[in-house]
Amino acid sequence: MRILRHVTVPAGLALVLALAAAGCGRAEEHGAGAVLPDPVGRWAVESLTTGGRTLHAPAAARLDLGEKEAKGNYGCNGFTASVSFAGTSAVTVTPGATTTMACADMEFETAFAKLFTGRLTIDRGPDRLTLKTADGSTIAMTSEPVVPDAPLTAVEWTVQSLVSGGSVSSLPAGAAGTARFTIAADLSVSGTLGCNRFSAQVTRDGDKLTFGPLTTTRMACDGPAGEVEAKLTELFASGPLLTRIEGRLLTLTAADGDGLIAEAASVVE
Repeated sequence: MRILRHVTVPAGLALVLALAAAGCGRAEEHGAGAVLPDPVGRWAVESLTTGGRTLHAPAAARLDLGEKEAKGNYGCNGFTASVSFAGTSAVTVTPGATTTMACADMEFETAFAKLFTGRLTIDRGPDRLTLKTADGSTIAMTSEPVVPDAPLTAVEWTVQSLVSGGSVSSLPAGAAGTARFTIAADLSVSGTLGCNRFSAQVTRDGDKLTFGPLTTTRMACDGPAGEVEAKLTELFASGPLLTRIEGRLLTLTAADGDGLIAEAASVVE
């Protein structure tokens, strides 16, 4: 017969055990029941503070922190990085690949890239995360839901910008909103090039789309809409286009760097 005996644990040891149990996992209680977030996860970037200035983030700016890798968007260009955590107090960032488009808000892009490197201390609050550099600059983020990536198909895409030579330019006055297209589930595409309506069939190979021959109406087009139409017709005929979706923005890029940026307008019923 086994006899169970009551064992008295010294007060000091009990405290150590209690603290160890409370420290399991990286999300911790703080204050009156508040839970501090695990840095690993998806974060929406709100602002940067550097050089005595605060720069507010574009809607697309975000950071996905994994255990060893990170990826995100500077606001226009995408990026990757390797990360190494020191518990929940610091992370060391080694930048990886990035796209290299010239974007409308290059000041924010450049500042974000400069700050998100090296050893960064981590300041956590409920639903918030702040990364701090050695000189006190900060990247402020929130765990509020990031705009989800739109699906490629069954969405009407409205062309907002054209990419040429690595620079991005908005559509000229008089052409805004004139170029739109929808890719159906069977990869048939239809829309308007800016003036004439068109249809085509596309093939998909991983993250690349190749447009087949365009069938178009035959109106004579001039002015800004005609210029946009000519550029889009050339782009769609140029061969495989690299496809990237960030939030509600779709980027199609040809091998020579030319491309377009379109915004998801609405889900097609």
